[in-house]
Amino acid sequence: MSRIPFEQLPADVRQAVVDKTGRVHAARTVRGGMNSGIASVLETESGSVFVKGIPADHPQAGAQRREAAIAPHLPTSCPRLYWHLELDGWSLLGYEVVDGRHANYAPSSPDLPLVEAALTELQQVTAPADIEIKDALDRWAEYAPPGTLHHFDGNALLHTDFAPDNVLIAGERARLVDWAWPTRGAAWIDPGALTLRLMEAGHPAEAALAFAGQFPSWREAGRDALAAVGAATAALWREIAEEAGAPPWKRNMAKQARAFAHALA
Repeated sequence: MSRIPFEQLPADVRQAVVDKTGRVHAARTVRGGMNSGIASVLETESGSVFVKGIPADHPQAGAQRREAAIAPHLPTSCPRLYWHLELDGWSLLGYEVVDGRHANYAPSSPDLPLVEAALTELQQVTAPADIEIKDALDRWAEYAPPGTLHHFDGNALLHTDFAPDNVLIAGERARLVDWAWPTRGAAWIDPGALTLRLMEAGHPAEAALAFAGQFPSWREAGRDALAAVGAATAALWREIAEEAGAPPWKRNMAKQARAFAHALA
């Protein structure tokens, strides 16, 4: 998605932001990420705020609305959402600014215990019943082996995408960002999603699975359940990698997902 600076938003949209924040003294476009039409850190009369937004008619607009709806239910490891605006063809979210860097998942990285702590906190959160979010049974229905989909059922609030871009290290804490796909399901799904990213970063499958084993939900999941998530993950990434023009990183993820499934079979 092409990205524009804050100054190119329609005047009434910018004024609506000013009504929330006070006068904007400076705006700096953030270059990371791919799914926002605007991503800017604003310095305002009331302090710093990170504004991300998307055209209201864009196919991803629904994901941003889910992100806004789930925000009040997230653990403290997640940045605070200050406000959500929709007007003049734009959907905007105003977030707490996290002055951090993307997590380093490499073996022996000092970030790993911080990531573990953030996911441990999230594992305690039950998905709110009154918020319309994705369900693991629906998300993995096309990929889970026949007769295994029931293993994905649960009431935990899941992030499901632990790409390093979605985990910021700020001080001595990991902060989970980009909640476009909040999901209700079995708690062990998130440790599995993180395991795949550790393998992408260079961890052997055995070491990555040992890291997942630090989470009670993963240790307590049955062997059949873990084998099912391995097979479903491999099927999902195979489909992604086979899309026309798939970049090398997606093909690498499919390779890691095959190794993940093999280790859990």
